[in-house]
Amino acid sequence: MDSNPIPVRERRHTGSGHEIALPKGDVTEGVVRIGDTVRRPHQQQSWAVAGFLDHLESVGFDGSPRFLGLDAEGRDVLTFLAGDVAGDDVEEWARTDALLASLGRFVRRLHEASVGFVPVEPFPPQSVEQDPVELVAHLDITPQNTVVRDGEVVGVVDFDLAGPSTRLIDSLNTAMHWVPLRAPEDLRHDADQFARLRIFADAYGWSAEERAGLAEFAADRADLSYRRMKLRAETLGGGWARMWGEGVGDVIRRRADWLRANATQLSRQLTT
Repeated sequence: MDSNPIPVRERRHTGSGHEIALPKGDVTEGVVRIGDTVRRPHQQQSWAVAGFLDHLESVGFDGSPRFLGLDAEGRDVLTFLAGDVAGDDVEEWARTDALLASLGRFVRRLHEASVGFVPVEPFPPQSVEQDPVELVAHLDITPQNTVVRDGEVVGVVDFDLAGPSTRLIDSLNTAMHWVPLRAPEDLRHDADQFARLRIFADAYGWSAEERAGLAEFAADRADLSYRRMKLRAETLGGGWARMWGEGVGDVIRRRADWLRANATQLSRQLTT
């Protein structure tokens, strides 16, 4: 990276070309690919995210996009990360134990690269209550935001929800999406959730203390997620309101109940 980079707010990208629509996320729409770049609607957190991506580039982390500037339409321009990305109904290739272990190692590497980053541009405050602050984390490492090549996780995209948090919160949130941690009636595919959680925990390297209290901590986080999703649906509308209307709140509540009901078995699986 250039030792004297242009400040993020001053960068402009003049490249243009044929636009290819990329799959829309739960909240952000209008994301397109042009050549080897991705164009995303500029948002409140864009400048803070750009600074974070600059930091990851400066420490040699190669698993995140690079921020190139704004295009003529005022959209954020980022480098395109080539590879396979799972669909909303996660395909069989993205549900293997080997890929889950690769993910755990990748997230640990991302967190190590994040250490030392001090934001110049502020991240928007989190709703309901602020997470404890250890580092800046991605906070939305879903299968649809993860880039895979040759059976290995090589990148993560869509940093829209990134912000100050902790390693455990971000890694737990990742496991929640990937294991996945949810009530059996909400699973789309058969999964040995207990075994897969252990695979992720070992690959990431959760401590003995983190493992022992994981189930209750995860249930408490689900309670907070419920309150945050409800508030976003009521105040922001859009994709948040759509997800709430589709029943995401009920899914989150069932997750919390399932985690508490299976706390003993989850702890045993993680610690023995």
